[in-house]
Amino acid sequence: MSDTDPIHVWFVEDHDAFRRSLERLCTPKRGLAPSRSFANAESMLAALAETAEKPQVLLLDVGLPGRSGLEILGDIHQHAPDCRVVILTVFEDEAKISQAISAGACGYLLKTSTPDEIADAIIETFHGGSPMSPHVASSVVKLLARLTKPVTSAIALSPRELELLRCMVEGLTAKEIAVRLAISIHTADTHTRNLYSKLGVRSRAAAVARAMREKLV
Repeated sequence: MSDTDPIHVWFVEDHDAFRRSLERLCTPKRGLAPSRSFANAESMLAALAETAEKPQVLLLDVGLPGRSGLEILGDIHQHAPDCRVVILTVFEDEAKISQAISAGACGYLLKTSTPDEIADAIIETFHGGSPMSPHVASSVVKLLARLTKPVTSAIALSPRELELLRCMVEGLTAKEIAVRLAISIHTADTHTRNLYSKLGVRSRAAAVARAMREKLV
């Protein structure tokens, strides 16, 4: 995928009007491909198992009819291991935040976020970021720092990966990291994926927590 290809986004949201508003975000002008959207977890998982073209970013509501968003995170990663999931919800509950991020969600946004904030979050997520509403960001990192288990062997990071990790700890966006490191955002994304693999994490928040726990930067 090149830097100019639109990002394929799926939404799982049971509120019809809000789901339609999310669909309208996905325009070529924003760099987002026309989306697929679902009112429940079951129909989305069925589509995910059948389609060859997996979503690159999936926005997932928590309070769905039938299986909840938190219950299906493992199923999503099983069918689409490279898909990056952002929780989009009205819940600002520490236990739900912890459960979502620990299960591999890359971000956690409140539904009070503006359309531009949600669109920016999709792009940030695709490029390795962990977008979070300001109300939950600080508590997420603290929670993950407590929950992150110590590693059993040394983590060997390259100088470039250490630079990237420092940028994440500083809170830079994917675009700001690319500028800081004088690389394309696509190259930054590749380095980010390699960094996550070495750290054994799925999200930026978890990477920052690992850095804090292991005193890597």
